[in-house]
Amino acid sequence: LSFQATYTLKFSATEIGNCSLSGVDSVGTVPASLVTYASLQALQPDLIINAGTSGGFKEKGACIGDVYLASDVAFHDRRIPIPVFDLYGVGSRQAFSTPNLAKELNLKVGKLSTGDSLDMIPQDEAAMLANEATVKDMEGAAIAYVADLLKVPVIFLKAVTDIVDGDKPTAEEFLQNLAAVTLALDQAATQVVNFINGKSLSEL
Repeated sequence: LSFQATYTLKFSATEIGNCSLSGVDSVGTVPASLVTYASLQALQPDLIINAGTSGGFKEKGACIGDVYLASDVAFHDRRIPIPVFDLYGVGSRQAFSTPNLAKELNLKVGKLSTGDSLDMIPQDEAAMLANEATVKDMEGAAIAYVADLLKVPVIFLKAVTDIVDGDKPTAEEFLQNLAAVTLALDQAATQVVNFINGKSLSEL
């Protein structure tokens, strides 16, 4: 694997990066799916790295600034109460296994749950518990869906900005910690790319 083939999800198209109506960053599962598909079609990479921020569950040992590798991903807000469609809605998938990477960089490993809302309603909380989530984000399971569709392995690197089951309001804690946690994520992502560079998938 080379650096160019590995780090693919920063797509330069401004119509994907920002919402044309509001001007804010395009967050959530729809933009994530679109940029993943476009990147895979354009770059034909060997591996996807999705590096981003997340909420973490203190009950599972997550702390502000922790960086996790996701072992599994699933949705927590796609509720389709029809047999089989319910499983499709949850969309559970395994991330690409990287035991050597986790050990070398001393990264925590946990399950990732994805939804399109920053806050959490009781149904989402129950679904995240069912997903055994350690961290939650707004894009991972959508990226996993596209990667699985196109048969490209994907790993998820998630840095904790807020504690889901903590005492502070999510938005307040997220904004308070975003800058420092993004710096930690940047450092971790650089280490991941350096570790991967020149190795085969089986060596990760």
